[in-house]
Amino acid sequence: MTVGCVILAAGNAARFGENKLLTPFRGKRLIQWAFDAVPAERLGPVCVVTQYDAVSELAAACGFSVIRNDSPELGLSRSVVLGTRTLKNCCDGLIFLVADQPLLQRSTVAALLDRFAERPDKIVVPSAGERQGNPCVFPAACFPELETITGDRGGKQIIRRHPERVETVETAPEELSDVDTLADLQKILYKAKKL
Repeated sequence: MTVGCVILAAGNAARFGENKLLTPFRGKRLIQWAFDAVPAERLGPVCVVTQYDAVSELAAACGFSVIRNDSPELGLSRSVVLGTRTLKNCCDGLIFLVADQPLLQRSTVAALLDRFAERPDKIVVPSAGERQGNPCVFPAACFPELETITGDRGGKQIIRRHPERVETVETAPEELSDVDTLADLQKILYKAKKL
């Protein structure tokens, strides 16, 4: 069974005020933490969907393919659609990672893949208590729906539509924290010091 990986790194970061993915965080750029969380040896193709030349260069240096998103104003869904269309014919499942969760651990991504290997008909998501987050693994049966989503909500639209298909993997709540603002970055830095 082949699972492809799509790293979603095309957002405009309007609330942050600049390209947050290149912001330093604990000695690395924010995007590098996302790349380092990918257990590439366990995956099929790994693609980074982005509008940024600098992110494209960093992705290529990691050996990842790049999909150019020239319409990021269409929201997160545009990147999900581009990634799905690119990989759907060579994968049995797709895991989607957002690029702004610097505390996400590679072991957590591996645990999601393990659960999907056990339940390949399920949508596998990480959870901390009642809160669900990213990354999410979708089976091939969901690819047609992934190709039709719109707006800025990504695959969560499908998860809400099919709660009976969702399988959760418990993880630490800080791993689900993402960076939308400078204040978020400071909060996550504080959480990281406590780990």
